[in-house]
Amino acid sequence: MVRTINMQDMRYLNLFGKITRVDTRFCFKYNNILMFGVPKILVARSLGPEGKNIRKMHEILGKRVKVVALPAGQSTQDIKIFIQQVVKPVEFKNLEVKEGGVVLTAGSRNKAALIGRNKRRLLEMQKIVRDYFGKEFRIV
Repeated sequence: MVRTINMQDMRYLNLFGKITRVDTRFCFKYNNILMFGVPKILVARSLGPEGKNIRKMHEILGKRVKVVALPAGQSTQDIKIFIQQVVKPVEFKNLEVKEGGVVLTAGSRNKAALIGRNKRRLLEMQKIVRDYFGKEFRIV
């Protein structure tokens, strides 16, 4: 899992660490939402009491901010839970992990929401899955 971090992401990560007191190195964008990946046991701490930390970051950055739990491993269930957290509130029918990649099955309306205009969300999700799991991503 080789991933480069640009200067803007470094700024986001530093701000996240200062506000939440939780250090992470996982920051990505999906659907114009800035998402931070933290270990599952630190999610509540990073949100703060009543979501105070996330609201503060939203006020400073002027962007929507979300915290997701990092997957514990490479199993199908871990990948499914991680992708569900990222694409929430959009739901999908099924997720299969095969040798070469991850295949997501969705209904027609949800499929359109997952792909997005000009395939923007699809390309973002492909990058996320490639960075975190080293697999290709497809929507059926």
